[in-house]
Amino acid sequence: MSKPVQDSPARDEPATVAIADHATPHQGFAVRVVGAAAFAHLLNDLIQAMLPAIFPMLKGDFDLDFGQIGVIALTYQITASLLQPWIGLYTDRRPLPWLLPTGMAVTFVGVGVLAMAHSYAMLLVAAAIVGVGSATFHPEASRVARMGSGGRFGTAQSTFQVGGNTGSAIGPLLAAAIVIPHGQSAIAWFLLVAALAVFVLLRLTNWTVVHGQARLTRLAVNRGTGLPRGKVVQAIAVVAVLMFAKFVYIASFTSYFTFYLIERFGVSVQQSQVVLFLFLGAIALGTFAGGPIGDRIGRKAVIWISFLGVAPFALALPHVGLAMTAILAVVIGLVMSSAFAALVVYAQEAVPGRVGMVSGVMFGLMFGIGGIGAAALGQLADARGIVWVYQLTAFLPLLGVATALLPRTERH
Repeated sequence: MSKPVQDSPARDEPATVAIADHATPHQGFAVRVVGAAAFAHLLNDLIQAMLPAIFPMLKGDFDLDFGQIGVIALTYQITASLLQPWIGLYTDRRPLPWLLPTGMAVTFVGVGVLAMAHSYAMLLVAAAIVGVGSATFHPEASRVARMGSGGRFGTAQSTFQVGGNTGSAIGPLLAAAIVIPHGQSAIAWFLLVAALAVFVLLRLTNWTVVHGQARLTRLAVNRGTGLPRGKVVQAIAVVAVLMFAKFVYIASFTSYFTFYLIERFGVSVQQSQVVLFLFLGAIALGTFAGGPIGDRIGRKAVIWISFLGVAPFALALPHVGLAMTAILAVVIGLVMSSAFAALVVYAQEAVPGRVGMVSGVMFGLMFGIGGIGAAALGQLADARGIVWVYQLTAFLPLLGVATALLPRTERH
């Protein structure tokens, strides 16, 4: 693992900087910078999670079937995924720090359109706009988290990611408390969340402009040599398989778990949202643990545990009662979520010097695979039933055996 980079307090902590770099002398880990990036991620993903959380309401209000719900999810996910790698590749060469608050302003517009939409077509437009905002956020915010890492890349990435997972967990609860009881117009309350995120990102961008590139340059001195081209192709193929297994399975929860609970156990929408919150909260905790553990025991070990460790619980989930379903959902969320930070940092080590592009590809794969998976699962739910879908997706974690084919990355 690369040695932490020390910063000069005189240079990195001026009183005029909006978000001070409170890195410790020995570690160089900028707690407030990484924390601000994580908080912005929380606000961003809270808004993103609100959309699937209101699917049951939209299904009834607009008389939609599962296939149309899947298309809404696909529209958002594809819009978010296709742009991210290109944004990351471009900003690796020409940094655009002000893209962060600008992208969040786009999300603000998308939330407004969603609150006022009166047709299925407008719902698709709103989902696409929110997806564009998400695409501009993730590569750049992930880069900022790496800037503040002081060399503790896994810890910084997991802290950043746990902010998003926490927002994903809170989003359905707020949707159940605000939107479901009061209807579509109540979505406008989420404009306040987007406005707060713009404010946080403006301050974070001020720090990035002053200190960010210098920090990345110092961290680059200690980066590894990466992988040769043939091994990079192999690594990308294996990571794609692992991302497919992870995010199609998670998409079955984020988009359809409430429907599954309602159909199988007869619970209310609000009760189903509480169980979904437990699952998403467990994802947040697992993500937070995965990064530091990966820094200590290695990325591949975390990935092995994440996939094969969760397989028995995933296989059991479709065959148990309501209380055990909630317990297994928590266990699955904790274990499976630990791999994402390890996968991102592994990819960054495989292709050093391309932080934005790699982050864009990884988050793009996350959104793209999740969107395609959500659409496909919606079609299967219409054809075979939502319970059958969960019996099928229970086998996805077994694809984690592909971890054995990940090439070893070299690090100083």
